Amino acid sequence: MIIATPVTVDGRTAESWGKAHWVGVADVAGPRITSWTIHEVGWDDAKGLGKDSRHARIARFLQAEQVTTVVAPAIGRRLRKLFAQLGIGFAKAIPGDARTSVLAAASAIS
Repeated sequence: MIIATPVTVDGRTAESWGKAHWVGVADVAGPRITSWTIHEVGWDDAKGLGKDSRHARIARFLQAEQVTTVVAPAIGRRLRKLFAQLGIGFAKAIPGDARTSVLAAASAIS
C-alpha cells in the first residue's frame, strides 16, 4: 500500500494537504514502512502554478507515485471528489510524527 501525507520540514504531520509544501510517500507492508520519500511539491506556492490548477498537479503527483491512500488532517469536498475519481482512499491523520500517522492509518485500513 502506498500512502501519501503532508509533512513539515521536521517530519511531523502538516496541517494542509491541498496547500502542502512537502509530501511524504510511504510504501507500507504489514506493520512497517518499507520506503519513505519526502517530495517538495510546493502546492503552497500559488505563483508556481502558472496556468495549471492545484488539483491537476495533485492528481498527477498521486498517479505518478501510485498512491492508494492519502492521510491528512482534513480535505475539502473537491479533493474528496478528486480522490474518489482516482480511486484513492482517505484516512484522517493524527498529530505528531508523520510516519506514526501513516502506520496508524494503514493499520486501520487493513
